[in-house]
Amino acid sequence: MGDAPHTAVMNCTSPARRRLLWSTALLAGVSLALYAAFTVVHYRWNWGAVWGYRGQFAWGWVTTLGISLAAIFVSIGVGFALMVGRRASWEPVRLLSTGLMEVLRGSPLLVQLLVGYYVVAPTLGIRQDILVGVVVLALFEGAYLAEIFRGAVDSIGASQREAARAVGFDTVQTYRHVIIPQAVRRALPGTTGQLVSLVKDSSLLSVIGIEELVQKVRILNSSSYTALEGYLPLAVAYLIVTLPLSWYARRLERRFAYET
Repeated sequence: MGDAPHTAVMNCTSPARRRLLWSTALLAGVSLALYAAFTVVHYRWNWGAVWGYRGQFAWGWVTTLGISLAAIFVSIGVGFALMVGRRASWEPVRLLSTGLMEVLRGSPLLVQLLVGYYVVAPTLGIRQDILVGVVVLALFEGAYLAEIFRGAVDSIGASQREAARAVGFDTVQTYRHVIIPQAVRRALPGTTGQLVSLVKDSSLLSVIGIEELVQKVRILNSSSYTALEGYLPLAVAYLIVTLPLSWYARRLERRFAYET
């Protein structure tokens, strides 16, 4: 009897583990096939240049990781604040939140980075490139997260709100015990996809002078006259960040699972 919960957990997680193993094996097979194809056409690999540049490559990866993690936490806060603002009873707050979301989602991230770095930051006296990059990236992704959060909250039926009021819950208790636990699970898939997109969008920060991973690879390729040797480790470095993020989100989905 004591082994039943453990067996149930193993049976629940084993399909996910099998999918992860199959995906990893498929990715490795495709990578080896592409590598062999370029070798057949007599592409001259120069991995020595990449190895000699490993310190700068590692520093670029750490910079990308730090910026992405900081932007993830800030963007979740921005998304939640904009979602609450769109649902506010005071019309000026609601209009401001809606307008900000539309502007952020309706304009390219590259334009926002350039405007933020060359116009807004000098006006406010901000001279830290990384700070500007994190804030602009978090605002851009937070606008999309706000819509994901709003859709998850609105998907909770009105009957559940009425039932919460019937048992004496106030507004805060209703959100804490009824709405948020269900909305979190429904928002997780979209939130995960948006956060993975955030990590990849961090590659645009090179336009404002931040030497993150993609910029380091460009410098490597131009200095060593290589083409593919830098981009293959680049893909692996991004997968090291995005795959655990997706895996952890699936764990959270199982944790917040409930019967409907």
